[in-house]
Amino acid sequence: MSYIGKIIGIILGIMSGAHIYGVIIGFILGHVYDKFIKQERLSKSTETQYYPIFFCISTFQILGHLVKSKGRVTEFDIQFANNMIKEMGLYGNSKILVQSAFMDGKNQYFLIRKVLKNIQRIYYNRLDLIQLFLEIQIRAAFNDGVLHPNEENILFIIREELKIPIYQFKTLLLAMEMEYKKYSYDKCFNNDEYNSKSLTLMNAYKILGVDANETLINIKRAYRKLMSKNHPDKLISQQLSSKTREEKKKYAQLIQVAYDIIKKHHTSK
Repeated sequence: MSYIGKIIGIILGIMSGAHIYGVIIGFILGHVYDKFIKQERLSKSTETQYYPIFFCISTFQILGHLVKSKGRVTEFDIQFANNMIKEMGLYGNSKILVQSAFMDGKNQYFLIRKVLKNIQRIYYNRLDLIQLFLEIQIRAAFNDGVLHPNEENILFIIREELKIPIYQFKTLLLAMEMEYKKYSYDKCFNNDEYNSKSLTLMNAYKILGVDANETLINIKRAYRKLMSKNHPDKLISQQLSSKTREEKKKYAQLIQVAYDIIKKHHTSK
């Protein structure tokens, strides 16, 4: 604990010749000075090398609120948050603060719009931070493989409060969805053989482009439409490279497996 300010204040009070009142005033001013210095040191100790600490805290508050919105925070969500802590270079006090912020965001009474308004007010001229903030939240929403409706609603609230142009928002959303689909596609095949454990029911719906509540009849129509475009027999007449033909073949296999998974789910009800 620092006493330098108080000591200097007392000395100046004595030198002022104002007797006891000068000493008291000097002590008070010195105390204010010490408190200010302590606050400055604390602020610097919690400032990250790259990002303002308030930005980091707000990011993890919204992150916690986003992943909790789907009902349960999964291991994938926790792992994503930990990876972001490392990626943003948060250590020591900064790490503790954002971990607490993540927990705070999970509270059902968390005021998401208030936090977003503060972000927009403080960083309205830092488009790089606004962009980064949005990207982190979108990545988190797609992290477990499925964009839950509640997470999607929160993403639209973020766009609204941060005044992000709709075209920019939808472009980022689409880019992340395409990136995830490519990851799922690559993951489904290992040495050209399908690993059935790598494709979930929800992912199967996404591959066929149908809603989970859709009837089996409509799902079958969607399946046939996709297969008619990608079936290997129909690719023979097309002038495609061997690589493209092989990719189309794998995609057709993926469509078939996705349909089989959904069909099995419906018939087992």
